[in-house]
Amino acid sequence: MFSFFKKKPSIGGANSAPNAERSNWLNSLRVGLRKTGSSITSVFTGTRIDDALYEELESALLMADTGVKATQHLLDELKRRVKDTKTTDPAMVKTLLGEALVDLLKPLEKALTIGSYADSGAPTVIMVVGVNGAGKTTSIGKLARHLADQGATVLLAAADTFRAAAREQLGMWATRAGTDGGALTKAVEIISQQGGDPAAVAFDAVSAGRARHKDVVLVDTAGRLPTQLHLMEELKKIKRAVRKAQATAPHEILLVIDGNTGQNALTQVKAFDDALQLTGLIVTKLDGTAKGGVLAAIAQERPVPVYFIGVGEQLADLETFSASEFSQALLG
Repeated sequence: MFSFFKKKPSIGGANSAPNAERSNWLNSLRVGLRKTGSSITSVFTGTRIDDALYEELESALLMADTGVKATQHLLDELKRRVKDTKTTDPAMVKTLLGEALVDLLKPLEKALTIGSYADSGAPTVIMVVGVNGAGKTTSIGKLARHLADQGATVLLAAADTFRAAAREQLGMWATRAGTDGGALTKAVEIISQQGGDPAAVAFDAVSAGRARHKDVVLVDTAGRLPTQLHLMEELKKIKRAVRKAQATAPHEILLVIDGNTGQNALTQVKAFDDALQLTGLIVTKLDGTAKGGVLAAIAQERPVPVYFIGVGEQLADLETFSASEFSQALLG
């Protein structure tokens, strides 16, 4: 699923070849989205396509955290497709909804590209942000594993210096990334400094990544709410420090959002994007209680690419985002 090429690598992508591991992961995604999916698909069990059906569907989509704008978009698209195809079977309407959802989500598909920048030979620097509890540090560990599995050399920067356990947690994931999942040809290293300045740690890590000829530097940052303006300024400071260490960096700024937080996830995307100019998202915890519809809201209102989605805590539970797979998992 994940590929790494020295000249212009990309990690995953919606059209990657299927394999047993991804099939198992897709089954987990279906299970994770089953609660939401069943509430939507139950709308199509009747015998008539009428206003009542559309009203029920509107309620189901809103309950799935699809948001007002995306819900209205999907309803308008669905009605147009029903009219154009002269559909009379409610079960077929579900298929048309799936197609409309795929079209809405398709712009979010994008592969994470490693090493295609002007400063050839320097590491790809990925800065990872998010609120506490979203699964940020865990996602960094999973991403490090996938990179290392494909032969990339990875350096982790523990720039969350204020949280007592952050350095230890990142170190644990670095160890797991270096030993889990089969034979890895190169180790994952970590740069940390307890109680130090986060921007200084980020600067040192990028500098070390350049000196040690690493392929990727992953920068962990302290979790913070977008309403904490002074802490958001700290993230901007880290970004500036990274740029001082490597002029073209950071090449990616990824926001990790919890799939359980509904419309609050969209609020986070908007706030972090306004402050940092996000390049991608990692959506975590789509494992049973998440409603999933928030991806449609993001696609409609702030279409930042979704590089990865996660369904659990294991290293293999992070996979690339595919609009068609997500729609199938959601609607069955």
